[in-house]
Amino acid sequence: MFSNIQLNWNITKKEGMSSSHRTVSAEKMQEEWLEIQAAQDNPALFRPLYNRYYEPIFRFVLRRTADEMLSADLCSQIFLKAMQRLASYNFRGVPFSAWLYRIASNEVAQHYRASNKSRVVSIEDTNLGDMAEEMDEESNELLYKQLIGALDDLKANDLQLVELRFFEQRPFKEIADILGMTESNAKVKTYRILERLKKKLTP
Repeated sequence: MFSNIQLNWNITKKEGMSSSHRTVSAEKMQEEWLEIQAAQDNPALFRPLYNRYYEPIFRFVLRRTADEMLSADLCSQIFLKAMQRLASYNFRGVPFSAWLYRIASNEVAQHYRASNKSRVVSIEDTNLGDMAEEMDEESNELLYKQLIGALDDLKANDLQLVELRFFEQRPFKEIADILGMTESNAKVKTYRILERLKKKLTP
């Protein structure tokens, strides 16, 4: 998705852009599916869904742009496309938000392809520390620099997995929902990526 685009790492010691994530219950998803069906019949009823998801989608985009105005513009396009495609949406046992995140991810990728600008990856020191711990490595500045260099060489889909898991602290269930894969597959792929990254680190 981000191939042929140099990554622009936005590194900070603050955690202001972090957010908590939780698993949506089956009951809540069923209730929301009724809202979606109502909005499919009457587009004016899309407003509650828009109000519910605008902020998390905006944060998702902002982490990938580090530009509030650009993020707001992209969010407008994301929700416009969501409304335009809502009639074709079918409930498949995953949260509605996963569908919105997929649209958001595609819209961000399309923007960077069209503009030929560097793709922003927002990352915090604590995120690199989490990765180091998962890899059984001791956290230090040199390791962080090596990790960033190794991450730069990842394929787009692999980087996206790392980004969702470690930079945004999302549970594997949510990652699987967003990327349209099984939870076990998301786990296996993520840990294989970590193994490859570890081999690139200088002892």
